[in-house]
Amino acid sequence: MNFVSKLMSSLRASLVTVCAALPLIGFAQAPAAVKLGVIGPFTGASSDFGKPLLQGIQLAVDEINAVGGYLGRPLELVVRDDQGTPDVGLKAAHELLDAGVVGTIGFCNTGVAQKSLEVFQNAKSPLIIPCATGTPLTSKYPAAESYIFRTSARDSIQAPFVVNDLVKRGWTKVAIFADTTGYGEAGLKDVEAALSAHQLRPVNVTRFPLGVTDLREQLKVARDAGANVVFSYTVGPENAAIANGRRDLGWKVPQVGAWPLSFPFFIDGAREAADGALMAQTFIAEPSNERRAAFLSAYARKWGGRMVVPMAAAQGYDAVYLFTYALLGIRDGKLGGPAMKTALENIPRVYYGVVATYERPFSKDDKDALTANMLVMGKVQGGGITFAYPEDARRNLIVQRKK
Repeated sequence: MNFVSKLMSSLRASLVTVCAALPLIGFAQAPAAVKLGVIGPFTGASSDFGKPLLQGIQLAVDEINAVGGYLGRPLELVVRDDQGTPDVGLKAAHELLDAGVVGTIGFCNTGVAQKSLEVFQNAKSPLIIPCATGTPLTSKYPAAESYIFRTSARDSIQAPFVVNDLVKRGWTKVAIFADTTGYGEAGLKDVEAALSAHQLRPVNVTRFPLGVTDLREQLKVARDAGANVVFSYTVGPENAAIANGRRDLGWKVPQVGAWPLSFPFFIDGAREAADGALMAQTFIAEPSNERRAAFLSAYARKWGGRMVVPMAAAQGYDAVYLFTYALLGIRDGKLGGPAMKTALENIPRVYYGVVATYERPFSKDDKDALTANMLVMGKVQGGGITFAYPEDARRNLIVQRKK
């Protein structure tokens, strides 16, 4: 029995347990669908990770519906495209709540998410963030009151993870290149804090707007300041502009960063200049164990082609299963926002996921499912992402639990 079969068997067993505890009422009519909101950048500049996010979510929903959904009620996705734009995302957030969703999985861009958090919090409607990593997203509200959950690795654990690697390698003269979005602003603060923990300061900090295509002059300043590594914090083609600028200047220093260095905008946009770049990863698309092999196989069967941002697909997939496991903790069928929040904070069963083994991933005091031990260092090599260290590949045979 492979991973997907085991997972579906586990869900069937959970459904049988829940159904046995319920009175037999209202089952003569076809059960109404459980509406799950999905919001992300499915068109526009950030669609390269929005699309695989949606594909991972849809794959999980199809699997769950195949074994009965929630008490025989299928999950139904209500999808809205935020186009990577804060105002569009805000409008879409309101539309999802108006559509009667019982929870939402969404947001890839920190700045887009920031503008909409209040909508979900005020409506007491749970939001699980599967991609956006800006640290402030899950710290905006007091944890005990917050309806904002996350299955991506926040920047306050990604930045120290990468900085620790830099120090180990002796790359301590750091130039930071961060965009002027909410993502770049939060990431810059996290990198500076991580450096400070090692009694280090960046030798140069460069800020730039989205859309910039030439950063060679700024790179010259960083080079002249004595930098021996460039830490970039941006999500789009600007990462490639940094790599291509270093190549044009003949400045052979490494480029490191958070997970956007695994995006096609960087790898395809910089080509050979991207090789060797290092970044934090929660999931690398290699069949390192049964769970991940089964997920990769199921994804390929359904969608075919290249999984362009594997982390987005895997984290979205896991978010759906966590949402469903929470649903199965609600035995009276009353799926109001406060009940859903409590259920997410008290998921009764371990979910053996693709990114992690989720045992009590959320609690009243902690809304982030991932911890630093789940990260590995990825490396761009030959147009793809692989493990930077052989020991990480070996460690990845065991899916990590939260610490």
